Amino acid sequence: MPFNNIYQGKTVLITGHAGFKGSWLSLWLKELGANVVGYSLLPDTNPRLYDVLDLGHLLKDSKIADIRDAKTLESFFAKHQPDIVFHLAAQPLVRLSYSEPVLTYETNVMGTLNVLEAARKTPSVKAFVNVTTDKCYENKEKKEGYKEDEPFGGYDMYSSSKGCVEILSSSYRRSFLTDGKPFALATARAGNVIGGGDWALDRLIPDCIRAFQAGKTVEIRNPHATRPWQLVLEPLAGYLRLGQKLLEEGTKYADGFNFGPEMNKDVRVSEVAEYVAKVWGNGQVKVGNGDGLHEANLLQLNIEKADKILGVRPVYTAHEAIEKTTAWYQAFYGKKADMHAFSLGQIADFIAAAQHKNLPWSK
Repeated sequence: MPFNNIYQGKTVLITGHAGFKGSWLSLWLKELGANVVGYSLLPDTNPRLYDVLDLGHLLKDSKIADIRDAKTLESFFAKHQPDIVFHLAAQPLVRLSYSEPVLTYETNVMGTLNVLEAARKTPSVKAFVNVTTDKCYENKEKKEGYKEDEPFGGYDMYSSSKGCVEILSSSYRRSFLTDGKPFALATARAGNVIGGGDWALDRLIPDCIRAFQAGKTVEIRNPHATRPWQLVLEPLAGYLRLGQKLLEEGTKYADGFNFGPEMNKDVRVSEVAEYVAKVWGNGQVKVGNGDGLHEANLLQLNIEKADKILGVRPVYTAHEAIEKTTAWYQAFYGKKADMHAFSLGQIADFIAAAQHKNLPWSK
């Protein structure tokens, strides 16, 4: 079994389980034999991956609530006594943070503090994986990838809020989690995740799929920007491996880790859109003028630490990730596939590819 079968029978609490990444993580953990409980708001999209996978009925408990509500959150922790927490709940959109800066900080910073405090008050919790973003670093658009010990920052409110979460996590660890007790806390940094079931606004591939499905041309805002594109299962494998090591060895792994594609394998936004159009079969792409809001042009992570310490490295190339993502949407809109089974099939294919590459987490 992957991850040394560590999740079999464990109670795993996921915040943000109803979101895009959270839904995939919930599905995978349930397949690994975990008792999955989730605490999340519903994403403001139609459809939602959470509904497509019927997670509301499949999970042990699914609480639709806000992490800013500390009392309800603490009650949920007390009810389920989880062994490990994966904290994904967030306001995750850069562009929305321009119009909703207070919401972004209240959710991402104070909401995270609420989750940490709820975990600290729950004796069963032994490990905590706090998911932030690659955008937590002070981005100077350098060609070398950012390492885990580089300064945090952020031009926009979303990025800076996640930089704050990294600082919060470090200070919380030193203030309250001495020697990994009561639990071991690590942060996980990844970004530009793609995969089936993401319908969020202002994300490249969902924007492409919406346009192509409607028979329209997609307009690209920032065609020359490069991003560390990766299939959603790549960082989730990193989170699960990190959680495994925290449960097994605690403080040795209580640190920050980058998860991303290989260095210098980033792909331009325009190339991604054009490849999605090609795989889709009849999509049309045009370059737009943008709307004046700042977006980084170059962002790369150095993933040597995750490779060396965790044995986590990329399974798919960016183009393979695009193919897998587009295939998921084609199956969904073709209405011929059981999307729960189809999604589990993509997880199984991913694990098999990781085993072929002899990655230690996959055995």
